[in-house]
Amino acid sequence: MARAKVGIVGAGNVGASLAFLLAKLDICDVVMSDVVDGIPQGKSLDIMQSRTTGYHTSGSIGTTNVEVMNGCQIVVVTAGVPRKPNMTREQLLEINVKIVHEVCSKIKNFQLKPILIIVTNPLDVMTYVALKVTGFQRERVIGMAGTLDSARMAHFIAEKVGVSPKDVQTMVLGSHGDSMVSMPRFTTISGIPISNFLQKEEIDKICARTRDGGAEIVALLKTGSAFYAPANSISILVESILKDESRLFPCSVLLKGEYNLDNVVVGVPIILGESGIKKIIQLELTDDETASLHKSANVVSENIKIVNSMIPV
Repeated sequence: MARAKVGIVGAGNVGASLAFLLAKLDICDVVMSDVVDGIPQGKSLDIMQSRTTGYHTSGSIGTTNVEVMNGCQIVVVTAGVPRKPNMTREQLLEINVKIVHEVCSKIKNFQLKPILIIVTNPLDVMTYVALKVTGFQRERVIGMAGTLDSARMAHFIAEKVGVSPKDVQTMVLGSHGDSMVSMPRFTTISGIPISNFLQKEEIDKICARTRDGGAEIVALLKTGSAFYAPANSISILVESILKDESRLFPCSVLLKGEYNLDNVVVGVPIILGESGIKKIIQLELTDDETASLHKSANVVSENIKIVNSMIPV
């Protein structure tokens, strides 16, 4: 049986970290591309040279040609300009929409239509661009967003309570940005609601820090943005698809009436397997939670309007 292939567009910190994580999982071969010649080739060679000591056999090749990914079951798009200090995700819109548009214009012509995982920021809007440019079914185009945001929230809870992060289950919905919606009501420690461990004021502070989690790292690094946690969040999505695990993750998807939202990409819980999105889970939200989710979706909708006026998608 032939080994699965996963394409990674962008060989920067996120893309290269993901390539190494997938190699360690030993579940697929990786094709990594970048516009800068030598970077994807060099990083791929470095990964290949780790196989003996890492006890894995996954292959990795680097290229400047996205078309080499034709035949990949999954293509992860990380290419784009990273956030800089004091820069919002939305300020990245004009530059990164052109990059994603160009990449997806090539992918849509692949003989084998891959499942797309979008990571480029502003993530929800870039997922919309990928959908419109490729014309793929919504089940085959997802944004990584909520999986990373939930991981950040879980870390902050584990740190505050003093428990293993393995036992913390969280849920963050909405846009991957300042309007994200942390869901304490659906957050537990081994099934026990976090309200049994933390006061409302403490939970509110954690939700705020989760919202600013990416910006906090950007401010510390000064010359880049987060990459280890994003790469790991992508890797578990890839694994769920390749192994058809049907795991439940919060991801950015195109809604068509779910949560009373239409034609907008926003983070909601999904079941993810070999065909992509197997099911969108509709939670019974309170009025306040619904209002927050709709407010977050409106932010994405406004950016979608800008995108539609910028380029023909």
